[in-house]
Amino acid sequence: MTISRSYGFYFLSPRQLEKTCAIEHGFATASSHMTVTVHIPASLRSYCHEDRSELMLSAATVREALEQLERNQPAIYQSICDETGAIRRHIHLFVNNSFISDRQGLETTLAPGDVLSIVPAVSGG
Repeated sequence: MTISRSYGFYFLSPRQLEKTCAIEHGFATASSHMTVTVHIPASLRSYCHEDRSELMLSAATVREALEQLERNQPAIYQSICDETGAIRRHIHLFVNNSFISDRQGLETTLAPGDVLSIVPAVSGG
């Protein structure tokens, strides 16, 4: 989070302020979920209803986004997560351009307009 300091005051953007207040005061509930875009890679689109390249979800964390996929797009979910709910070893998830393992993993928070990208590992020889 970027915070500007000027004349002894801290200035937050409206987006930062809304997110910070919701978290600090316990208001991060279902009503404050954020609409995010999930990018479905070409190799997984056949598992998606209507063969879509993008899905819109309302979730506050990556875990909540995956839970929605489990309910609404079970074939996609099963290609991302194993039977224990862990992300499969050959799948990488990014929020915007940040690898979730470099952030807070499944607890990585989502903000309005964020993009959750599903990236299968590429292998071959």
